[in-house]
Order: sequence, then structure tokens, then C-alpha cells
Amino acid sequence: MIKRREFITLLSGAAAWPLAARAQQAAMPVVGYLSAHLPGPSAPLTGAFRQGLKDSGYVEGENVTIIYRWAEGQWDRLPALATELLHQRVAVIAAFGNSPAVAAKAATTTIPIVFSVGDDPVRLGLVASLAQPGGNLTGINNFATELAAKRLELLREMVPAATRVAVLVSPSNAATSESTVRDTAAGARAMGLQVQVLNADTSREIDVAFTTLARERSDALFVDPNPFFLSRRVQLVNLASHLAVPAIYFDRAFAEIGGLMSYGTSLTDAYRQVGVYTARILKGTKPADLPVVQSSKFELVINHQTARMLGLTVPPTLIAAADEVIE
Repeated sequence: MIKRREFITLLSGAAAWPLAARAQQAAMPVVGYLSAHLPGPSAPLTGAFRQGLKDSGYVEGENVTIIYRWAEGQWDRLPALATELLHQRVAVIAAFGNSPAVAAKAATTTIPIVFSVGDDPVRLGLVASLAQPGGNLTGINNFATELAAKRLELLREMVPAATRVAVLVSPSNAATSESTVRDTAAGARAMGLQVQVLNADTSREIDVAFTTLARERSDALFVDPNPFFLSRRVQLVNLASHLAVPAIYFDRAFAEIGGLMSYGTSLTDAYRQVGVYTARILKGTKPADLPVVQSSKFELVINHQTARMLGLTVPPTLIAAADEVIE
């Protein structure tokens, strides 16, 4: 028989357990995740962010809470989504892409923000300098858009007979697409190439863009560095293959599934690094004390089998320069 006093003690202790669990959960730091894209196609990149947190001692659901806000391709929603995260009392906002980072910066001057952007963050107005960011922002510059001229040069080397290049951009992501159009146009003029800009913000619009590409008889295709296009890589590679158009992409994932070639930094590594920086801020480091990380590894990947299917002979200089040649 349990004595009445012991029973009351046990009962009160049992009642306290869920309260203690709730208190522990409430004490977890909260991280806001801001993206312009869809959660499904972005899953590998989101996983890389979580891995960066985990490598630094933070596991979602155990000692950190992550609140996700997805614009799902509707870029005009980003300011409102950033404000929503502020109402959730987040300790840090992780912003992925030029526009999400700009929206987060406009929403707060006090809550730390860690970004991954493809453009120069100083030019975007996010930080005062790379070495000394100042303010409440720091992050990663993955050079996604800043490599446009180099990608165009590599494409021309692969397809020396090309005179007209189609540039596929996502106009809703104005910060990235405008930079790509500007830089490719400048590079094309220097090489004596004509540029045809194709716009696509949806899967259907990608189909329409390729119909236009075929009608206008562009000799090659340049794909804008955009996570939306990364999520549609199977569609893009299949369409390029169907039309037998040589294309250069910004991430090796395209070349791995049959795309002709890719050149760029690793988005997966950039997302992981955002997780690492987010963890450092959760541990007490100020954003102003964390210099902006610039991606330093650039990969040229060539799919030799695709080149042969297109009737292209890969120049020895490109073979020598490639980090990987997929046979």
C-alpha cells in the first residue's frame, strides 16, 4: 500500500513532467529559415543547413527549433514572411538567396541574420565590408551570379561555332536575374555573341522558353544560377537533350544527370556553412565579428558522354581544366 503522502508526491511529480518538458522546449533557441522556394525541391539544401547545425552541436527538435517560411516562388511575399519570423521571437534568421537576405535585413536591425547570396553582399547593401560586416548580418558569398562571364567563356570554348546564346532566367528573382543578364550581355559583346533572354518562373514556362529557343535557333544555352532551376534540373536537362542544344549550368547536379557541363561553387556547402555560422551566433558570437565567407572552390564538371551525343569534341584544354569528366 502506498501512503497518502507518498501518493500525492508521486502524483505531483508526474504532473510536473510535461510542464518540465514544455519548459525545456520553450528554452530551446529558435532559428528562422527564410527561402523563396518550395520545401520539397529544396530538401537536399535544407538538409545541408541542418548538417551544419548538427556538426556544431545543434540538432533540430532536441536543442534547437527551426521555423520555416517558404515564399514558394512568390518573391513579393518575402517581406511579410520575414516579419512573421520576427513575431516568432527567433534568435537568428538564416536567409537563403539575394532577395530573402535583403528582405530579412529590411525587417530588423537587431536580430542576427546569416545569409547565403550569389552576389557581392557589399553591393547588395547587406554588409559594410567582407572582413568587418558591421551591423547584424554576415554569411556566405557563393559567387553564383558573379561567375556569369566565366561560364559564358567556358561555353564558347566548348561550342566555338556558337553565335547566338539563349540565357534562361527567372524574372521573379530580380536580384539574381538582372545581374545575370547584365554580366552575360557584357561578356557576349566581348566575344561577339548575340544573347537571347528567356524568362521562366514555372515548370510550364520552362517548356514555353524551350519552344522559343528552338524556334529562334539559339546555338547554346546558359542557365541562370537559381535554386528554382536546380529543383527543375531533370526537366531542363531532358529538354536540352531533346533539342540537342549544348548547355552550361551552375551546379554539378546537372552534369551528373546528363547535362553537358557545369561550373560553380557548391550550394550544398554554402548551406552547410550557414548552419555552422548560425550555431556560432547561438553560442554567443556577434555577426559583426564573423567575416563573410567567400567560396573558394570552383568546380568544372563535363559530361563527356553528353558531349559525344551532341557531336561535340571536348577541347583538350577543357579536359585538363575539368575537376571531373563524367564518362
